[in-house]
Amino acid sequence: MSLKQVSESKIIKNQLLFKLNSFTGVFTSMLALQLLAIFMSYYGSSSMGGGGVYGISYTFSYYSANVVIAFTFLWIFVNSILITTRAYKEDDFHFVTNRMTQNLSNILFLFVASLIGAVTAMLSSFLVKILIYFFKATKGNYLAVDLNALEWFTGLAATILILFMLGSFGYFIGILVQWYKKLAIILPVVLIGTVMALASQGHYILPEIIEFYFMEHSFIVFLLKVIGSAGVLFAAAILISNQQEVRK
Repeated sequence: MSLKQVSESKIIKNQLLFKLNSFTGVFTSMLALQLLAIFMSYYGSSSMGGGGVYGISYTFSYYSANVVIAFTFLWIFVNSILITTRAYKEDDFHFVTNRMTQNLSNILFLFVASLIGAVTAMLSSFLVKILIYFFKATKGNYLAVDLNALEWFTGLAATILILFMLGSFGYFIGILVQWYKKLAIILPVVLIGTVMALASQGHYILPEIIEFYFMEHSFIVFLLKVIGSAGVLFAAAILISNQQEVRK
């Protein structure tokens, strides 16, 4: 046995760097989804029009990165489940590791992925506007850009937090399924059944969840809600993973 002591922080750092270099497919799939969403955003998120006076008619089309952000939400959720699978977990055993360092490096990886996903998704709004300017802002068509730096950075921070929370939910689901395989079938049935049962009683849980997180006016309260939810989910995932056998 080696007498050299390796700190946990160094192990976590090495695992994180290894995952960032190795899991290139995660970011390739993100770019593919975002490019698809940009193409969809080119045709506008919404539109309205009118006319009648002197035969003049008009149409307003609204362009944004909302579709790109929605696709990025889906991307982080799916990939946070995938990194809990055996194929990904086996890579960690190239290092001296334990459950805690493995989970912490995964959490940091999801945070970095959330950061990259949020930045590219938010920047895509500029790409959409550039495409609109060159291909649609012709004679008779005008382009107006509403840009507020404070709102943009606030939106960026909110997107990072939501991606991280969705990553924590996907990670929790993935760990749960790895712990008990039959939950891959049971969980969807239970979730869909619960939503339908509550809806029959007049409680529409999905709109209530959206309102709880997305309709919050105070950014500080929103921050506490998201970080608190992510913390609980990651803590639960770590506790469940500790019940698994070595290299399972």
